[in-house]
Amino acid sequence: MENLNAPPFSAKAVRRAWIALGAGLVLLAIGTYQGLFVAPPEHYMGEVQRIMYVHVPTAWNAMLALTFAFFCALAFLWKNDWKWDARLEAAIEMGVLLSLLLCIQGAIWAKPTWGVWWDWDPRLTTTAVMLVAFVGILALRHFVEDPRRRAVWSSVATVVAYASVPIVYFSVQWWNSLHQLQSSPQTVDGAMVTPLRINSFGMLFLLFAFTSLRSQIARRRLAAELAPPPAPTATLATGGER
Repeated sequence: MENLNAPPFSAKAVRRAWIALGAGLVLLAIGTYQGLFVAPPEHYMGEVQRIMYVHVPTAWNAMLALTFAFFCALAFLWKNDWKWDARLEAAIEMGVLLSLLLCIQGAIWAKPTWGVWWDWDPRLTTTAVMLVAFVGILALRHFVEDPRRRAVWSSVATVVAYASVPIVYFSVQWWNSLHQLQSSPQTVDGAMVTPLRINSFGMLFLLFAFTSLRSQIARRRLAAELAPPPAPTATLATGGER
């Protein structure tokens, strides 16, 4: 196993994370401005379509975070390196957060377009199942105290739960769905593609920043959990030897 007694925080890693965080916020500000005030309204949905500029990047980065978690789980099971367990924890937390935001944004979009906040549509249902599956893995990590068991069990659970991610992506193609099919630059107006791309990269930088910082916090906790117990101190005799 990796030696986690070393200082868990790297000044270089923290600096990179803060730079990525700043870049992400700047890109999101630019992309959101263009999406709200520069891009034209959609022909059928009108102004409601503008939520796409945060909804679609959220979906892409949620799946990216969970995909990274999947590879972290495989890497830990293969290499037995604790840094991958720390990265797994960070990636799952970010994936769960983005998936929750995805569901909330989808409900906000669905109300004016579909007339309901929620419908058991294949895309919505599979997304909810995916979210619940990875929330369950976080709960598993919370309740299992032994670091080794927690890492192995959550890695195996992540590999199994990841099957829900491609199902979510292809659900609109496999089943009849109210949700639109995946768009591409060829099917979207150029004025809409630009803010969509800017916000996607902005959210990607934020994902990198928060995942990096959160994994450093997990490494510090692991260092404390895996540290050898302190050597017993000699007790002073209270009386003379008889």
